[in-house]
Amino acid sequence: MKIAIAQINCTVGDLSGNAEKIITATIQAKNSGADLVITPELALCGYPPEDLLLRSEFILACQHTLDNLIDKVKDITLIVGHPQHTSNQLFNAASVIRNGHIIATHHKNKLINSPFFKETSYFDAGSEICTFELSGTKFGLNICADFWQSDVITSKQCGEIDVMLVLSASAYHINKQNTRHQITQQYIKKTGISVIHTNLVGGQDELVFDGASFVMDNKGVLTHEVSEFTETIGLVEIKNNIPITGKLVAAQPSIASIYQALCLGVKDYIHKNRFPGVIIGLSGGVDSALVLVIAVDALGADKVQTVMMPSQYTADISLQDASALADNLTVQHSDCCIATLYAQFQQLLDAELQVPAISEKTNATQENLQARIRGTLLMALSNQTGSMVLTTGNKSEMAVGYCTLYGDMAGGFAVLKDISKTLVYQLCHYRNQIDQVIPERILQRAPSAELRPDQIDQDSLPPYDVLDGIMQAYVEEHLSPDEIIALNYTEEDVQQVIHLIHLNEYKRRQAPLGIRITPNDFGKSWNYPVTAKYKDF
Repeated sequence: MKIAIAQINCTVGDLSGNAEKIITATIQAKNSGADLVITPELALCGYPPEDLLLRSEFILACQHTLDNLIDKVKDITLIVGHPQHTSNQLFNAASVIRNGHIIATHHKNKLINSPFFKETSYFDAGSEICTFELSGTKFGLNICADFWQSDVITSKQCGEIDVMLVLSASAYHINKQNTRHQITQQYIKKTGISVIHTNLVGGQDELVFDGASFVMDNKGVLTHEVSEFTETIGLVEIKNNIPITGKLVAAQPSIASIYQALCLGVKDYIHKNRFPGVIIGLSGGVDSALVLVIAVDALGADKVQTVMMPSQYTADISLQDASALADNLTVQHSDCCIATLYAQFQQLLDAELQVPAISEKTNATQENLQARIRGTLLMALSNQTGSMVLTTGNKSEMAVGYCTLYGDMAGGFAVLKDISKTLVYQLCHYRNQIDQVIPERILQRAPSAELRPDQIDQDSLPPYDVLDGIMQAYVEEHLSPDEIIALNYTEEDVQQVIHLIHLNEYKRRQAPLGIRITPNDFGKSWNYPVTAKYKDF
């Protein structure tokens, strides 16, 4: 028997488009000799549909689309994920379709209640184990958490199953695939059942689904693995109810997976939301350089426009490096000096609002004014062209508020929102190993916002390796200040970083959404109150 893993990129709410993808995958699988094709969790409506599930007309449209799909499935068995409304209950379902009929349906037993997947707010939980037979092989059917939280599946319940099929929409974060493999091996050790895991691929708002579908035999040996971040069909041959070793994709370094996740996140956010392209404010620094190469790799140079907006504090080498980078990537690039606008704002502030004129030593007012002038120009270009502004701030800056509301935070999508400054440099070096497009001087210079004379970031912040270490320990690992200090950070640095993290919650609440690549980002996974007097130190 041949089984096809349909690792497809579905769009939330695009019922006809998703159905077409499913039919196309089914035809391709049938032409390849497959007897069974498996799609990811809720492939018909896309995942996660969130509050669309509260709309009765959406549920009816899903059912209508499913009915049409059923009629088109001939001479092959298809498993499709979809919402199902039954007897005043709504289930996260997977149906087995054969020759124009549903022969079995599984209702997800174990619903997830996490910041990203609040399934208990929408779905009712099923309670039964679903099985069906095909060509003498008995298959079990699970949906995502049914399997990942497999303590609910006992060996007795699985005793007669030959192969477990898992439909997933499991989002990417760093090293997530290792976790999936470990859980699967634990399950197989407990049950002795082979597993075929089909995962969604694609970007959906801040989430990226990496695909990376895989198969393990009844000994826990990996027999198949599909490429990450790629829409494709994987074929699995079963003999005597055991998967035969087939295509195994070589594991790539973690840094390569992170880069691909960022590219896919940008590509799908722009394409699925039908933006004609993107606009990026270049600074000659490392963050905007990384955002630019990701945008070009994701969308193509013809969909990317860059603008350099120097002030009197911008170094000549920043102009040169920004221009060289844009030339290397063959994107449309413009220079627009803001010095005159900056002076005019200062004059108005002084004359009309009695704000003191600029002094030799600038303060936050003057620094933020420059950033806001740039943000205004970028958003004007966005209005004029329809292209989206990609912001260039990183997670380290977002953590401590080293960013300007309505300035460098102005835009529609924050590519580096979950990327620390140290990881920004690692990603730049990785990208330059493929093709040296980022000028080396950008990677060697001390980071600077260039908002006052001779400014560098470390005038205001701890060194980034220190800041990032403390941020990771506190935000991603939930360690206490004392535990972080025990990791050989100074009490002064720990207190400063944690204080700034909470002080700047109000800024992060107003930031655009951005791609998640860690288990705990500053998006939905971070829910601290803006107004709160409690302190950790």
